[in-house]
Amino acid sequence: MPDISLLGWIHTILGIAALLFGFYSLIKYKFIKFDNFSGKIYLAITLIVAATSLFIYHQGGFGPAHVMGVLAIGAVFTGAIAEKTNFFKSLSKYMESLSYSSTFLFHLVPATFDGLRRLPVHDPVVTELDDPLLLNSILVIFALYLIGSYLSIYYFI
Repeated sequence: MPDISLLGWIHTILGIAALLFGFYSLIKYKFIKFDNFSGKIYLAITLIVAATSLFIYHQGGFGPAHVMGVLAIGAVFTGAIAEKTNFFKSLSKYMESLSYSSTFLFHLVPATFDGLRRLPVHDPVVTELDDPLLLNSILVIFALYLIGSYLSIYYFI
């Protein structure tokens, strides 16, 4: 893995901060909303992290992490539209909840890939993209996302 650039460090630190605000919002309110201070900070930082991901090209061009960044930006805007308008009519609350929940998935999948492939610094846990530990970690994150999305809808709606 290449060294982390200054933009990469900013991206990583802000990503961690976003997740902390997001988890706080989930623990305190059981969901993320733009109307809550912690939710607002989470969503704003998520936009910044997703935008900065589009400028990091250490892996040889536009790839899956960049797609996650684009999806995260779309999820934040879709969630905000659903929260602030009646654009999706009776589905608005579902769209809001699922969109904001999806942002966690879009944070955690690339973070898991990079974390396992970079840490510990001189002897990373994973060296190959098809390593079962990496793939199983992503499956666990996806399962947690599905459970979390269900609970978010359950508590929210």
